[in-house]
Amino acid sequence: MDSQVLDADSTVKISGHLDLLAEMAASFASTQDLNATLKSAVEMITTYVGAEGGALFMLDQAGQKLRCHASVGETEITGLIIGAEQGIVGRSVQTDTGVIVRDVANDPDFYAGVDEQTGFTTKSIVCAPMSVRGEKIGAIELINKDHGDGLFANDDLTLLATLSASAAMAVINARMAEALVEQERVKREIELAAEIQRSLLPAAGSHADSGVVGLNVPARTVSGDFFDYFMLEDGRIGFSLGDVSGKGMNAALMMAKTISLYRCLGKAIHSPGRLLSLINTEVCETATRGMFVTLVGGIYDPTTGIVRLANAGHEPPLFRTADGVYTSLEAEAPPIGIMMNPGSEEPFPEMDIQLDGGALYVVTDGVTEGYKADKTELGLEGLKDILNEKADSAPLERLVMLAAVLEPGPEGLRDDLTAIIVDDAAAKKTRAQDPKAKAVSHEPMKPVKLMRMRVPSTATSLKLVRSGVLASSQQAGFSDIAAHDIVLALDEALQNVIRHAYDGRDDGSIVIDIERHGPKLVFFVRDYAPPINVDKVRPRDLDDVKPGGLGTHLIREIMDEVEFLPPPADGGNILRLAKVIA
Repeated sequence: MDSQVLDADSTVKISGHLDLLAEMAASFASTQDLNATLKSAVEMITTYVGAEGGALFMLDQAGQKLRCHASVGETEITGLIIGAEQGIVGRSVQTDTGVIVRDVANDPDFYAGVDEQTGFTTKSIVCAPMSVRGEKIGAIELINKDHGDGLFANDDLTLLATLSASAAMAVINARMAEALVEQERVKREIELAAEIQRSLLPAAGSHADSGVVGLNVPARTVSGDFFDYFMLEDGRIGFSLGDVSGKGMNAALMMAKTISLYRCLGKAIHSPGRLLSLINTEVCETATRGMFVTLVGGIYDPTTGIVRLANAGHEPPLFRTADGVYTSLEAEAPPIGIMMNPGSEEPFPEMDIQLDGGALYVVTDGVTEGYKADKTELGLEGLKDILNEKADSAPLERLVMLAAVLEPGPEGLRDDLTAIIVDDAAAKKTRAQDPKAKAVSHEPMKPVKLMRMRVPSTATSLKLVRSGVLASSQQAGFSDIAAHDIVLALDEALQNVIRHAYDGRDDGSIVIDIERHGPKLVFFVRDYAPPINVDKVRPRDLDDVKPGGLGTHLIREIMDEVEFLPPPADGGNILRLAKVIA
């Protein structure tokens, strides 16, 4: 009889436990408000166990603090923060074991601060940890049995441990669900950002008939690289290509800002150097966390085959002549956002390039540093090999071939892949078929402008000039030795302008025009300094041992023609140098 009664009592208890667990599970599943659900769970547990009060503590992300997220009973301690190892609840969490203290007065870990603040008298405490597979979440603590002597029994601890484990699993599930929702939200936002970013880039193949095409393949969903090209009212084509430092959303936002600025201002400002200067000012004022942009900007004129180019710290563009000779065009200005230019009126250095049926290639380092199928870097020579192999194909086909060669690894591309081609082959054929060109073909050959550069009167700017002079001389047909001699002569002439015409001042400006006049390559060096006395610019006798004068002698030894032209009406000096093409 007694055994039957005992079994009946056990069955009732177990049934009650299961009912409570089912009710708690339903409560957790029916709402996304975790804090409200936790408070409801504490209320149910406190009432079911028969305690005067209860509280649920959870560890912070750092695992250094315990915060009360829900409490019931005579003392309201929601929001209370204690150390992760403080009190009986801290002991339970750190040891991941249940604790029962029948008389708190004899327990050294009892934290009496709450009693002192509230006037409540704590007699007995039972506390069970909330953890799942060793992951510590917190603990549930009950205070004072609400009947009898007010002291908890071992059965109470066993029951609380079961209920705490259920609450822990519910918290884990809620956190996972919240994380999945957040991941999905972030994923949708990134996909939307990528869609917006793609809308900022030209459509694939647009303007292909003009000879200007570009390609962007992001390494991630969004890209820090960009390219753009657009028609100007006079028929020329503005273009740009850039690479933002860093990865992810910050780089994508900087990319969107820079490409929008370039397109907006580029339709009104037809000087790439001036345009880069204005963008640099804006980025320097607003960029954060040390971000910067390497940027190439230019304008291509299909009616002449001339590209005017400015480069702010980007990979050297590759100029490939129709004969397959390559020239790298080095940057002479820092990236956008690195250093505020002296004034928004001071343009970045520019150069003019006569394509003459050749092509200009501008790529990001994701191309040259990309991996091929054999897991080796493509490199500059590998890029040239691809361009040579596909030299006779359409520009867009060359880009597609380039992208196909670079193999994405298990985690995708190593870096964003972006390239732009300005190809003059088709435009040159059109120019050759122009009836007007045939009608005047019997006239003497007109000068062909190969390049124009405007640089400040500083020694550091001469590197850009040397690069441009070397490229133009080689393109005109001079041997490497002769081309380097011409570079030496021009370098000496420019240093004379800086030292003597500008008297060492760095606020001056020098313009170098390079033209082909039939069998001659002609250089015009224009400054804006006060007119000089031409009679004093003479090479001295080599037997006259004294400083100075040798530079002028060197220039005349290398060049076939050296003369000062009449001073321009707006002031300054023009030095003309010519070399016959052997």
